[in-house]
Amino acid sequence: MKILLTGANGYIGMRLLPQLLDAGHDVICAVRDPKRLSISNDVLERIKVITIDFSDITEAEAIPNDIDAAYYLLHSMSSTQGDFEELENRCAHNFCSLIQKTKVKQVIYLSGIVNDKNLSKHLRSRKNVEQILKDAPFNLTVLRAGIIVGSGSASFEIIRDLCEKLPFMITPKWVRTKSQPIAIRSVMEFLIGVLLHPKCMNDAFDIGGPNVLTYKEMLHSYARTRGFKNWIWIIPIMTPRLSSYWLHFVTSTSYPLAVQLVSSMKMEVVAKDTRLQTLLNIKPYTYVEAIEMAFIKIEQNSVMSSWKDSMVSGSLPKDLKKYIQVPKYGILKDEKKLKGIDPEQTLKSLWKIGGDQGWYYANWLWKLRGYLDQLIGGVGLRRGRTHPDKIFTGDSLDFWRVLLADKKEQRLLLYAEMKLPGEAWLEFKIEGDTLHQTATFRPRGLWGRVYWYSIVPLHFFLFKGMIRNIARKQ
Repeated sequence: MKILLTGANGYIGMRLLPQLLDAGHDVICAVRDPKRLSISNDVLERIKVITIDFSDITEAEAIPNDIDAAYYLLHSMSSTQGDFEELENRCAHNFCSLIQKTKVKQVIYLSGIVNDKNLSKHLRSRKNVEQILKDAPFNLTVLRAGIIVGSGSASFEIIRDLCEKLPFMITPKWVRTKSQPIAIRSVMEFLIGVLLHPKCMNDAFDIGGPNVLTYKEMLHSYARTRGFKNWIWIIPIMTPRLSSYWLHFVTSTSYPLAVQLVSSMKMEVVAKDTRLQTLLNIKPYTYVEAIEMAFIKIEQNSVMSSWKDSMVSGSLPKDLKKYIQVPKYGILKDEKKLKGIDPEQTLKSLWKIGGDQGWYYANWLWKLRGYLDQLIGGVGLRRGRTHPDKIFTGDSLDFWRVLLADKKEQRLLLYAEMKLPGEAWLEFKIEGDTLHQTATFRPRGLWGRVYWYSIVPLHFFLFKGMIRNIARKQ
């Protein structure tokens, strides 16, 4: 059957796409920017890609009329983009406007479990979107999930950061809140299972794992599964703002996202029933099994998708195309070039830059810059990279965002998401046997220029050592 997949470049969409293809379906991926579709060429050849920005559909490509089903996986939980509630509502209305012109038989929406009358902004937005879709003239199936645990998921990475970094924790009282975590693999089973299932039309189902746990129990269970102990003390005086700062400094979460997560963590997220498990004969994985499966993927370097690569993890506005042209005027530059390189080996080194590999010279300086950035509310170096030797356009790379990663052109272009008094680009390009490395900075006012000239001496040694070590034969 023919299926429309929205949010194809998101954490869930990246996992769902190969499963739909393996099941023999024809998949149309609706994406805002085709260059950000982080998939291999062999997968790209098996799908159709259409360009649709659901926040503004004035230039949207037409959705094929003969689609059978559509997955609605669009979420925008970042206050850096303005009012995400209004944005999500607008996207849902625009989606309905486009999809009802087709012969779609079913729309599947992945939402969150809603138990509390006083909902967080995040959960309230999910519920509003559900109502917008419900009012549209098509068959709707809603899956309301608990927190999702899997390699690269936001919930898993936050728990992992907390437990691995803090054997002793002083925590806010929301760690007593009950939740029902669900393995990403179970989510996939439910998403596939409801597809055009006649008994799932025009209904909403809660989906969760078999364990109802407090966040404190989840933290302890993670530690036991990994073979160590942790100690947690709860204090009632930690305000939501302090809790948000705590998450921001300890985990890889940005501060705006931490604010929304803390707000949601105060709400109990427990499934009301297990109807869908019985209907589809699915037995969800336990919380411990979800952790174990996540680490199998991590240890095999086969993490398929990560929330850190989503735009919400950083500070760059949603449209990468506005930044891909490096400015030529009103800028400051540091240019280096190195001749006599081995192009193939140098390209391999470039595609491994950042993360555990580091930046090839004076990594302690990069780490220091990351810590300073984190102190003033920036992303720091905590995001790392999803794959050890693969880079796709749109990926996060420590405190950079990948604007272009083209092996054929032998070019890698990065944009800084650290806190800066201006804008910064870092570009690598191989031409023949020469590696070009260019750092470009567009200062914002006097402080921008003061910042640049104050670190020029560091740039001289840092960038010189970096280009030399990138090109060094391994």
